[in-house]
Amino acid sequence: MAIFSVYVVNKAGGLIYQLDHHAPRNDTEKTFSFPLDLVLRPHDERVVVAFGQRDGIRVGHAVLAINGAEVNGRLTADGKDVMEFLSNPANYPVSIRFGRHRLSSNEKLMLASMFHSLFAIGSQLSPEVGSSGIEMLETDTFKLHCFQTLTGIKFVVLADPRQAGIDALLRKIYEIYSDFALKNPFYSLEMPIRCELFDQNLKLALEAAEKAGPFGPGS
Repeated sequence: MAIFSVYVVNKAGGLIYQLDHHAPRNDTEKTFSFPLDLVLRPHDERVVVAFGQRDGIRVGHAVLAINGAEVNGRLTADGKDVMEFLSNPANYPVSIRFGRHRLSSNEKLMLASMFHSLFAIGSQLSPEVGSSGIEMLETDTFKLHCFQTLTGIKFVVLADPRQAGIDALLRKIYEIYSDFALKNPFYSLEMPIRCELFDQNLKLALEAAEKAGPFGPGS
């Protein structure tokens, strides 16, 4: 069981804090000869597998590294176009690492804003007045849990579907936010949280939740 990440979204829908706590690694690295037996296509500033699956490499996986050097979107580490590099027989054999694309800071900001809108839509669709909005979204690989405070701040946790104690964890995160962000004289409301004590105590809470599930008395 694991907790993947934490997001804190202000009442306007802006992402003010994000932590990747546990990122499952499903990268696959293989050495290929020419011609490449996978079909690659540029997509959203990266190069992804469009057709052909083998040895753990799946459609949608992105090219993460070539010959051990991390790629930068559609460019190799030394600034060459990835598609052009892989189309040149002289560059083979070549080692390519594939895996799930890592979200950029801009993508995280955009997704936080989108969830804020979905939360509002969920509240408006409710047949009852005063709905709390979306509290949980479930997929086969993770669950998204959301807790909104009375002031409109949202705490979002992405976790393994089997992870217990998330409701208590969300309230623990709110407590940490109150103690180490709101009481910080240098912190301004609605602004990004940059506080070392907040980081440290949040990580401790996540580790405790992973090990013990629900928080016990006095935690």
